[in-house]
Amino acid sequence: MTIRVSRSVLIGIRRISADRAPHEACGLLFGGADAVTAMQAVENVAEAPERRFEIDPAALFAALRAERAGGPKIAGYWHSHPSGEATPSATDAAMAAPDGKLWLIIGEREVRLWRAGPAGAVLDRFTELTFTDA
Repeated sequence: MTIRVSRSVLIGIRRISADRAPHEACGLLFGGADAVTAMQAVENVAEAPERRFEIDPAALFAALRAERAGGPKIAGYWHSHPSGEATPSATDAAMAAPDGKLWLIIGEREVRLWRAGPAGAVLDRFTELTFTDA
């Protein structure tokens, strides 16, 4: 299955990630099972934002409340690896629930899309997906 990711979402994530480097940038992805139509940047509240990310819980809870009230559906999460690969780290795997959510990672040179599940090929948590920018 190929996931459609809005070109404007990718442009926004690239811009925000570049602006926040050398810290990891992070945020939420919105859409459905086969498309990411919007994103939101959120504050990285990790103690060491240059090495890891943690989505601000207040922003996540607000998005969940909005979703329950009929707002945009949270399709997943995005974050940057400013000086690394767009591959999930062991920390990412430890943080990821096996809930089928998308994880878009922007590395130093590329963007890759992953799905978190109970038995992925990468770190027993993530499966890489193909995507098009539409």
